[in-house]
Amino acid sequence: MRAITGLWRWRHNPLRRGTDLAEAWVALVALVLVVVAAPVVGTVAGSLSRDALYRSVQEQHDRRHEITATVVKKVAQPPLDPDPETSTARDAHSRVVATWTAPDGSAHRDRVVAGLTSPRAGDTFPLWTDEKGHVVGRPLDRATATTHALLAGFGAAVALIGLVEGARRLVVWRMVRRRYARLDRAWDIAGPDWGRTGTGS
Repeated sequence: MRAITGLWRWRHNPLRRGTDLAEAWVALVALVLVVVAAPVVGTVAGSLSRDALYRSVQEQHDRRHEITATVVKKVAQPPLDPDPETSTARDAHSRVVATWTAPDGSAHRDRVVAGLTSPRAGDTFPLWTDEKGHVVGRPLDRATATTHALLAGFGAAVALIGLVEGARRLVVWRMVRRRYARLDRAWDIAGPDWGRTGTGS
């Protein structure tokens, strides 16, 4: 930021080096890109992601069907996992043998995971299947798709900001190295005579 304010102050400063002005211009260009381009890139990326996710949501809702399955019997659970996160997630569901009728009219019987804490024979629960009755996951909903699209847009904007800042730092680093190289060359010329009387220094 100091380099940007320096653009105004260094316009007519006799002590101004060419690299000082160049650093200020690089900082100004980086700031403009961050302020203008990052929101545009984030908006475009979020919009494209949202459109793609909404199409996916529609396809999933067209191909997946929520049907009602009936519990035949409960399947014995394996021993509890000592990990509390895993065991808590698993305790909320039960493995059962269930029957259901697919959207195409075919009958099915298989082991599935039911959202029942203590299932008994005859209990019913919702199950997502494809047209032929194969068990599939719950389709993505629009709210989740919107959240993913927002995150994608935010991520794209942050990535652009990081890229711009990285490029700015690289350019400034190269300028500083060149400046030091010029100083070293000037010192090599003046250094051997520095402080000697009668050398014209």
